[in-house]
Amino acid sequence: MGPCNGTLSPQPSTPQFSLGVSVLLALLMVLLALVTVLGNVLVILAFILDRNLRHRSNYFFLNLAISDFAVGAFCIPLYIPYALTGIWHFGRGICKLWLLMDYLMCSASVFNIVIISYDRFLSVTKAVSYRAQQGMMSSPVVKMVAIWILAFLLYSPAVLLWEYMTGCSMVEEGQCYAEFFNNWYFLLCASTLEFFVPLISVTYFNVSIFYNIQRRQRRGSIQYCESPGSSSVSWRFCFLLRRGPSLSELEDSASSSMRTKKESLVTESSSPSRVNSVTPENDFSVCARARSKLHHDKKIAKSLAVIVCVFAICWAPYTLLMIIRGACQGKCVHPILYQITFWLLWINSSLNPFLYPLCHDKFRMAFMKILCPKKFAILRSNSC
Repeated sequence: MGPCNGTLSPQPSTPQFSLGVSVLLALLMVLLALVTVLGNVLVILAFILDRNLRHRSNYFFLNLAISDFAVGAFCIPLYIPYALTGIWHFGRGICKLWLLMDYLMCSASVFNIVIISYDRFLSVTKAVSYRAQQGMMSSPVVKMVAIWILAFLLYSPAVLLWEYMTGCSMVEEGQCYAEFFNNWYFLLCASTLEFFVPLISVTYFNVSIFYNIQRRQRRGSIQYCESPGSSSVSWRFCFLLRRGPSLSELEDSASSSMRTKKESLVTESSSPSRVNSVTPENDFSVCARARSKLHHDKKIAKSLAVIVCVFAICWAPYTLLMIIRGACQGKCVHPILYQITFWLLWINSSLNPFLYPLCHDKFRMAFMKILCPKKFAILRSNSC
């Protein structure tokens, strides 16, 4: 496919650096690639070696780690010489493959973040139905496959077929960027699906979880269970208030508890040797579990808040700048500013292994088992 004569779009300009700056940047880029690869390899190994991690929701972390690993192992290394010299040295075939992989992996990473947030949203706001489906392994597998299909359909057809649809190539020799690089109509539509919709979705999930937790805290603020010596009615109310009951449930529970208490008093009077009612202790355990669930959900909410903030910080500058740059044909955006926002996307892939799995105790223990087996053995023996 030949070039478009007289209609070449301005190439993505690459800033020129001195030798010292180039060496420093090269070291930082290589370091970023290593951190991205090693961090995501650790997540994958932990999932393979530790059976305790093979929980339905953790499969999405595995999917995220695979996409981010490909970014560090393939996308970043090939781009380093291009970023420093401004010349693509690997030919058009490898350029197409690099573009395909870069757009695919970054899009898959975003969609995995959305599905992780959605899964956490369900586990907090719809806990009963979520637990009832724990054994259905087909559900996460279908979602994982769907993520890769959607990520492929978003950019890959345009990367592969754009020049054939236009009849010529707009990319100069020695350069490597997508044919639609300066088509802001396409960039706006694709960015809406890749960034704006996921950001709104993740924010909605996060706000819903916080609202759910606040509502449960308000309902539980009426403390009917101050001490294990309280009546069984009080303990039953405590449990129901924490899970958000209806008024009829409260009334039924109260009447049932009163009947139980009267029956136990009759039994106690006829059999003095019997132990007093154990209902308060049982209800105390129920309340303790409710408090534990609420504490666990708070940790999930905090981790999702981190997801929203980091995702927005890493993706918003590039997305907005890419649309602006396409609209003005690259004439209104400084090359260094564009490069900084471009690298922020890949920094997100290096941060993901630390932001998500490390928020969970099971992943931390699995990492310790791999990296510090002696310390893990000591902790395990102490716990036993």
